Amino acid sequence: MTWSTGLTGLAVGLLIAVVTAPVGVSGAVFLLPVQLSVLGVPSPAVTPTNLLYNVVAGPGALLRHHREGPLLSPLTRRLVIGAAPGVAVGALVRVFAVPGATAFRLLVAALLMPLGLWLVGRTLRPTRPVPAAEPSPRAVTALALVVGVVGGVYGIGGGSILGPVLVGRGMSVARVAPAALVTTFVTSVAGAAAFALLSLTGSGDIAPDWRLGLACGVGGLAGGYLGAHLQPRLPETALRLLLGALATALGAVHAVQSLR
Repeated sequence: MTWSTGLTGLAVGLLIAVVTAPVGVSGAVFLLPVQLSVLGVPSPAVTPTNLLYNVVAGPGALLRHHREGPLLSPLTRRLVIGAAPGVAVGALVRVFAVPGATAFRLLVAALLMPLGLWLVGRTLRPTRPVPAAEPSPRAVTALALVVGVVGGVYGIGGGSILGPVLVGRGMSVARVAPAALVTTFVTSVAGAAAFALLSLTGSGDIAPDWRLGLACGVGGLAGGYLGAHLQPRLPETALRLLLGALATALGAVHAVQSLR
């Protein structure tokens, strides 16, 4: 890794985390296309490199949220219980049976674009005067399990998926954001460790790019702290719109890249 690549990774990690931390997203889902297209991280090493970014960057936003209130809520526990085993399964799938980059980008686009547009539309023109019924504890854990598998395969943490779904189902951003970030951090530690172990038994680019992951993570550490600091100062409607717009934009980027 050259100095210019490291500095680019640090700057990108910082900028992404400032924007995404207020809505409970680590930013790894936005960093992934940058690593693939700009920084030239090979596949499947891009997945554990992204997870390493989450591990380093996560404590910045978590520290700020901890100062605002407790992190270990019942929602956090349900998400972690579901997502932690899922990410281990996802790591195995990524190494031994993962689809190609084009299929991944189409999958992300098909999931995030409709989800983001739905959340934006629901925020701008609510269909009912009362909040939607929150999902049951079992449904939350099951969702976290599925998201954990996806996060293990693609190294995106899962907050970018959990956030829009839970907020769209009636939970406040202030409640979802810290729980999603804690879940992303825990699953990223487990996922990065799983890939490191798998790299000892397999061949190819399985281990993370440690230096680039650390450089991006240091930027994300500072950006996450600043972004979480902004979260209580932004109105709920603005946060919902930001989360929906981020999901829609990311889906569009992946859709365009899959056509190249």
